[in-house]
Amino acid sequence: MSVNQDLTIADLKERARRRVPKMFFEYADSGAWTEGTYRANEEDFHKIKLRQRVLVDMTNRSLESEMIGEKVSMPVAIAPTGFTGMQHADGEMLAAQAAEEFGVPFTLSTMSICSIEDVRSVTSKPFWFQLYVMQDRDFVLNLIDRAKAAGCSALVLTLDLQILGQRHKDLRNGLSAPPRFTPKHLWQMATRPFWCLDMLGTKRRTFGNIVGHAKGVGDLSSLSSWTSEQFDPQLSWKDIEWIRDRWGGKLILKGILDEEDARMSLDSGADAIIVSNHGGRQLDGAASSISMLPRIVDAVGDRMEVHLDGGIRSGQDVLKALCYGAKGTYIGRPFLYGLGAGGKAGVRRTLEIIRKELDVTMALCGERDVKNLSRNNLHKDI
Repeated sequence: MSVNQDLTIADLKERARRRVPKMFFEYADSGAWTEGTYRANEEDFHKIKLRQRVLVDMTNRSLESEMIGEKVSMPVAIAPTGFTGMQHADGEMLAAQAAEEFGVPFTLSTMSICSIEDVRSVTSKPFWFQLYVMQDRDFVLNLIDRAKAAGCSALVLTLDLQILGQRHKDLRNGLSAPPRFTPKHLWQMATRPFWCLDMLGTKRRTFGNIVGHAKGVGDLSSLSSWTSEQFDPQLSWKDIEWIRDRWGGKLILKGILDEEDARMSLDSGADAIIVSNHGGRQLDGAASSISMLPRIVDAVGDRMEVHLDGGIRSGQDVLKALCYGAKGTYIGRPFLYGLGAGGKAGVRRTLEIIRKELDVTMALCGERDVKNLSRNNLHKDI
C-alpha cells in the first residue's frame, strides 16, 4: 500500500514504526525523563476550540504567506532534527527536495547525517541551517562559513541544548550512528529488511557535518566522546552578537519558552524567535509550546516575528498556532514519520496532509486567507 493512501500523520507514524529499526524510530518518538512535556505538547492543542462559522464565502482560499520575508506556500517549515538520515537513507537530502518542491523551508540540523554540502548538491533553492554552539569555536565558525557558502538563507540558533536532557529510550536502545553491531541492534535491523537495503545503498551513515571537519574526529568512538564534551554550557546572550556578525544574514533563535527570555531576545538583533521546548526532549516538566505561545506573542508584540515548534500533528494544530499569533510553524516528528514510512514520497505526503487539514479547517472557520487568522477564530470560554 502506498503512503498516498495514508490519511493522517498517525497513519504515517504507524507505517514508520513497522519500517524503521526501533532505536531510530524511538529517537523520533520520545522525550526526556517522564515524557510529560512531550505529551503536553500534543495534548494542549486538543484543549483549544475553534469557532465554526457558516454561510460565508469559502472560495478562492489562500495558504500562501511569508516567514522571515521568504514566500512560503503555507506557514509551515521542516524543523531541524538530528539522525534524520537514520530514519531513511539520505534522509535529509530527500526531505529537503520534498520541501523545496512543496514551497516550504527545510532546516538542516548540525547533527544531521547528510552534510550541508550533501543537501546543497540536490537542491536548487536556499535552505536553512540550524546551529549548535560547541566549545570548539573554530569548528562553529567553520560551520557558519560552510552554511554561507552553501547559500543558506537563514541560521537557526538553538539555545536550549547547552546540557543534554536525559532520554531514557535512547540510552536503553544504545542509540548511535552508525548503529553498533550488537546482537540487539543486529536483530532490530534484521527485522527491517527494506530499511537495510536502502542503507546499504548510501555511504552516509554518521554525522556528516562533523566527521572530517572537527579536529580529531575521524571515527565513531572519537565522535561519541567529542559530542558528549562539546555542547557549551556557558552559552549566553552575549554570544549571539559574534554569531550574528559572522553569519551576516537572517537569524532565528530557537528555544524561547518564557516571556522574559522573549523580551531579552528583542535586543539580540535576531529576525525571529521560535517558541519551543525541544519537542519535550530537554526540560521535562516545562510548559507546552502552544500554552506559552500567546503569552510570548503578547510580550514581544509586533517588534519580532514569532514562530512555534512542538506538538503539531495536524493542519488544525498549525491553524491554532497561527490564530495565537505565530507567523510560522515547524514540523519535526510528522516529517520524520513520513520519511521513515516512505522516503521522499512520505515527506511529501506529510505536507499534503497538513495542507489539506489546514485549508479545510480554515474554510470551516469562515476564513479565506491564512494571514487573516486571529484569536477571533478561537472560542474564549470553552
